Amino acid sequence: MAVPVSQMVTVTKYVLTQRLKGVKRYPLVLMLEPLFRCNLACAGCGKIQYPDHVLDKRLTPEQCWAAAEECGAPIVSIPGGEPLIHPEIAKIVEGLVAQQRYVYLCTNAILLERKLDEYKPSKFLTFSVHMDGLRDEHDLAVCRDGVYDVAIKAIKAALKRGHRVTTNTTLFDDANPERVRKFFDEMMALGVEGMMISPGYSYQKAPDQQHFLKRERTRELFTRILSRPKAGWQFNQSPLFLDFLMGRREYECTPWGNPTYNVFGWQKPCYLLQEGYAKTFRELMETTAWDQYGSAKNEKCADCMVHCGYEASAVQDTFGTVSGFSRTVKLTLLPTSR
Repeated sequence: MAVPVSQMVTVTKYVLTQRLKGVKRYPLVLMLEPLFRCNLACAGCGKIQYPDHVLDKRLTPEQCWAAAEECGAPIVSIPGGEPLIHPEIAKIVEGLVAQQRYVYLCTNAILLERKLDEYKPSKFLTFSVHMDGLRDEHDLAVCRDGVYDVAIKAIKAALKRGHRVTTNTTLFDDANPERVRKFFDEMMALGVEGMMISPGYSYQKAPDQQHFLKRERTRELFTRILSRPKAGWQFNQSPLFLDFLMGRREYECTPWGNPTYNVFGWQKPCYLLQEGYAKTFRELMETTAWDQYGSAKNEKCADCMVHCGYEASAVQDTFGTVSGFSRTVKLTLLPTSR
């Protein structure tokens, strides 16, 4: 597991503090969406299908900082849209780092290399580069030729300057397990800190509705990809979540684990579904009908196995059960034992 010790310690202290206080629901990662506009139009994306007056909206730095303080999560993930389009994104990141939150700035890397001068390397800042496979697969997924090569060049430039860099990969029904494993080899050879992987969510607004994964197909695909892992592979996520993707552990969704704040407010109930908004984080937590969501409770959740819903469940398993804790320790120390 490729998570820095300082980050692991911070998250561990945070989770144990919540448990000792008897807090039943608490956030682990704030999903902060400062804008929806993007410089790509990926076929599997359901985040950018808005009219121009919405795509032109931006969160201010002050709104972003206040949301992080209000939420209190130790980690902030900044997806989009494409965050690097935001004219004040460097200022937003600087303020979040000043709060000593671990920031994962998600990007397709088209603008990354030219923007690197605006960022100082820090243990609190990671560029999480969207990479959906090897060159052919990635360029097909983002619907534009040449993006893979641009991203690779930007990753190398960021690493050369001392930045933390990870990759995040979304897989669909047409993924080739052997090609994905080769992709892992290439990312590790680049020198990235770790990789994140997740099945795609079936956004109703996404242009491509044919290749979203059903639950059984997800388990089959990830078992073929993750069985017999290579010693050099490093994943920047809970090993129990990877077990879950392979069908080796069963979890219920933890939608409050990754609350979302964007130009509309606090999104109910999660990053993937849009069923209303709250004005404050407290209102989100107190008024959302959490019991109405989950794979067995809501048809919109039936096939979802996405990290923003289940990574927090895996973390709760680690700290809440003996088997979860021992399995996490084993896979952290001996990752090839999977």
